[in-house]
Amino acid sequence: MSNNMSEYTDILYSTADGVATITLNRPDKLNAWRGQMEQEVRAAMKAAAADDSVRVIVLTGAGKGFCAGADMGMLQTIQSGDAQTSRAAVNAAAPYDPASNENFQKQYSYFPAVPKPIIGAINGSAAGLGLIMSLYCDIRFAADTAKFTTAFSRRGLVAEHGISWLLPRLIGFSNAADLLYSARVITAPEALTMGLVSRVFPAANFHAEVAAYAKMLATEVSPRSLREMKREIWNAQFQSLGQAIEAANADMPPSFKSEDFKEGVAHFVEKRAPKFTGR
Repeated sequence: MSNNMSEYTDILYSTADGVATITLNRPDKLNAWRGQMEQEVRAAMKAAAADDSVRVIVLTGAGKGFCAGADMGMLQTIQSGDAQTSRAAVNAAAPYDPASNENFQKQYSYFPAVPKPIIGAINGSAAGLGLIMSLYCDIRFAADTAKFTTAFSRRGLVAEHGISWLLPRLIGFSNAADLLYSARVITAPEALTMGLVSRVFPAANFHAEVAAYAKMLATEVSPRSLREMKREIWNAQFQSLGQAIEAANADMPPSFKSEDFKEGVAHFVEKRAPKFTGR
């Protein structure tokens, strides 16, 4: 395992078994989100994307919470600022990848542009902006003690940063309207029933279960397939069925020529563990 904790103040970053773990690390504030954390999460995502030994990324929280939403100090700064300052606060970040789909170039919508799967490991409360960040992950797992709330309507705010697009696609229009309008708190079992999360694990062994799944992705499947499939499924959200078929048809010939395809056939025929390279 490698740890680069000294590089950051608001997060922890470590790698092991092909998995990079980014841990929001303000446990005394339930990992409330602020500008420093935003910058560090972006930097860690770039580090994980650039590291050939990393095949999967896990985003989680330290302590009892995943992320309680925007730090109240940040909200008070926005509240006391003028209109120009407020606009700057919600348009602060440059595109993560200017070559990516334009929809993935906004301040918080860049997770789809990260070319590796991101697992949201929701270990505790996820509220407001914290919930939004989890929704941009490719897969969400929750501890059975986790709780979720959109929070915005109880702060006099709006459906921020694309949650009005994300939630209906994940849990349906009516459920999305319910959670947005009421900002009620839901538990992990209800989140699972709605489809907000994919799986729920007991809190006592939550991180071990997430780590086992992430390691499986990192060691048993093709990194090239993960990279291509992530790009395909996110881009498909803005395509018709026909366009998605044509895009996949264009992607298939290069996959047949890839080293990972050759290895995928070879390890199956030879009944051995795969040795994928991502090429």
